[in-house]
Amino acid sequence: MKKQDTDSTQPTEAVNFTFFVAYMAALSAFGSFVNDMFVPAMPEMRDSFGCSVSTIQLGLTMGMVGLAIGQLVLGPVSDKYGRKPTLMWSLAVFMIAGIVSVFSPDVCFFLVCRFVQGLGASGGYFLARTIPTDLYSGRMLAKTMALIGAINGIAPATAPVLGGFVAHAWGWQAVFVFLTVIALAVFAFAPRMKESLPYERRNHGTLLGAFRNYGTMLRNRRFMVHTLLKGTALGILFAYVSSATFIIQRHFGYSEIHFGLIVGVNALFVVLGSMLALKFKMLKTAGFAGAIILIVSVTALGVVLFFFNDSFILYEICLVPMLFGLGMLFSMSNTLAMNEGRSDAGVASAILGITGYVFGAIVPPLTGLNGVLQASAIVIFSLGVLVVIFAVMSWKIPADLDSGTTGGSPAPESRQQQVRKKNSKFAEFLQNPVKCNQNQ
Repeated sequence: MKKQDTDSTQPTEAVNFTFFVAYMAALSAFGSFVNDMFVPAMPEMRDSFGCSVSTIQLGLTMGMVGLAIGQLVLGPVSDKYGRKPTLMWSLAVFMIAGIVSVFSPDVCFFLVCRFVQGLGASGGYFLARTIPTDLYSGRMLAKTMALIGAINGIAPATAPVLGGFVAHAWGWQAVFVFLTVIALAVFAFAPRMKESLPYERRNHGTLLGAFRNYGTMLRNRRFMVHTLLKGTALGILFAYVSSATFIIQRHFGYSEIHFGLIVGVNALFVVLGSMLALKFKMLKTAGFAGAIILIVSVTALGVVLFFFNDSFILYEICLVPMLFGLGMLFSMSNTLAMNEGRSDAGVASAILGITGYVFGAIVPPLTGLNGVLQASAIVIFSLGVLVVIFAVMSWKIPADLDSGTTGGSPAPESRQQQVRKKNSKFAEFLQNPVKCNQNQ
């Protein structure tokens, strides 16, 4: 009888965990969609607004500035007031900005809308890292993060494809209507998620005091090494995405649809790299291996863009290992950074996201200066050197997921044991992180 009861609960738990991972992946992917989906329409938008390449690339920059500032504000807010209300309000802001952007009379108005869109999208983007850290630690956190990252790999694979089809059929305005519909769908499923940060674990001081936790986290050397590694790696990804639309469409002559398909296939190698990182006994070893693969490929890419830029095949051959190495670095740096900063997960996730988008905000305009081919080669190689430096620093850090301490904080396992003793109700939630059809 007991065996039947146990077996009967397994499908429900599996469905709940599947929904949890899928919803976290959707939140994480939303930030990618906000940037990647309108990239194929950038040449059309440049013509429509009558501006330069660097100016329309500021659309990426403003979106990422909004994502960075939004996370800066919402990180401490979510630590104090909870994850769920933070998510709901941020999605509402995005939907309003998405609709307004459709009616942009000029490029300046559009750039302001992009900034507000970034503010709104930031909630889901950083909570996709924060919520799993509320629930898991160690290898389970790594597994959950990798699964979310692997599914999230569909975003850069499908966003440019969808963006290319939508822009080609209905114009660039339709891209932002589509993004608003995606936000509405994510918003509609939010009530199915239970609050992951119970009242007992929230920051009970003032909101200003919650912001002071940034200073503590910024002084955590281990956390910052992993964070800067993630940031420089993301900078390479943004440099590739922002320059590829002009290299593939304008230089090599492919259409918006072809561009979407090419970038979509390339994104699958990020997914493969992310999953491979889990096969390493020590995640920091995966980061070091990914950095070696990356520096070799970006060096080859620089040579191709400077001296053999009439060959699309050579360009693509260099991109594949580069994106594979980036996938390994993303999985490793995300997990180790959040494992180090789990004591204030909202603040830690905000810093991790902000750092990436600081690089992402600076990089796109630089790739359009004085010739996209050579400029992007220089930017990507420079960032590759920084990735290697931070990967070596990460390699020298003795702690990893299975270590007893994390940057001076209590060990994750003992922290969870203390929480279970204080709150048996939350302990049940840890076993079943998502309760479908139940509102907080």
